[in-house]
Amino acid sequence: MDLTREEILRYSRHLIMPEVTLAGQQRLKAARVLCVGAGGLGSPVTLYLAAAGVGHIGLVEDDTVDLTNIQRQVLYSTSDVGRPKIEAACERLRGLNPGIEITPYPVRLTSENALAIIANYDIVADGTDNFPTRYLVNDACVLAGKPNVYASIFRFDGQVSVFDAARGPCYRCLYPEPPPPGMVPSCAEGGVLGVLPGIVGTLQALEVLKLILGAGEPLIGRLVLFDALAFRFREVRIKRDPSCPVCGEHPTIKTLIDYFEFCGMRGEEAAVDASVPAFSVEEFKRRRDAGEPLELIDVREPHEVEIVKIQGSRLIPLSALTSRLHELDSASSIVLHCHHGTRSRKAYDLMRQAGFARLHILAGGVDAWAARIDPALPRY
Repeated sequence: MDLTREEILRYSRHLIMPEVTLAGQQRLKAARVLCVGAGGLGSPVTLYLAAAGVGHIGLVEDDTVDLTNIQRQVLYSTSDVGRPKIEAACERLRGLNPGIEITPYPVRLTSENALAIIANYDIVADGTDNFPTRYLVNDACVLAGKPNVYASIFRFDGQVSVFDAARGPCYRCLYPEPPPPGMVPSCAEGGVLGVLPGIVGTLQALEVLKLILGAGEPLIGRLVLFDALAFRFREVRIKRDPSCPVCGEHPTIKTLIDYFEFCGMRGEEAAVDASVPAFSVEEFKRRRDAGEPLELIDVREPHEVEIVKIQGSRLIPLSALTSRLHELDSASSIVLHCHHGTRSRKAYDLMRQAGFARLHILAGGVDAWAARIDPALPRY
């Protein structure tokens, strides 16, 4: 695939490198990369792939831009808040490099569409932030014979690897089973330093470019762990698991499955299952206004309460709940809340085991309260 005179000038710093040259840039131009997710990781991945001249980038994203995204998702500006991410991202990438092709997929990747979408690409970059989609991307890549360039982030920590079942292990060889629902907090619950996805996503883009160019040593069979607070990189070797259900010697997964069920979730945001009694924020307000004796316990951390709190709530952080159960009356009606619901579910389980019977969870936590009951409160 020949380069134009303008492309030769644009990519001149690539062309003079013996590891790239004109032939390598032509491979970049001919390459087709699918990026799943256009959030914290997807932002640097797509920006650098577009700038590098990857000729065709597919982008799967069905979310809209939220103000909380701007702190780390550098594809977007404040003026994009409320727009579909796919629309704003494609506009930004085409502005960065009008000589490449961007194919938008304004959908959620599912078991029904994953194989059909992935079939059109050479490499998949997984920038997702939830376990069902992570396992879905892995299994689809194994079944389709495509390398999966993986990364994940949380607070100050990141991971990067390349899962290519043709040459090494897959994601299931490293993590055969997902953690129990709610065991690993999301970035919305635990936070993430804004610069971290930039660092980790750029490493992810690097691995994509190395695969296209056939240069260097890709992270196949290696997981790189990054601790931003200590500024320390650590490498862990990964071996293919002969008993892996998708890439092992006798695979049992030969078609895509229900990944929400596999991960024990009814939906990506599920935090409270039907067995846990919960009040909506509207129901809780109605009951409290009617004078019903309900004790509202906030199980977040003190620094979160400094941001926002529900009037009348009492702070007992989840991290201190076991040692402070004696402060609570097991005969009282107690409503537990956190930011969205994950930690209140953990608190519910802990208190049930301790003999508390009259428990409810405030569905959606303080975020739902601020959104639907008291819009004057800040949200985070």
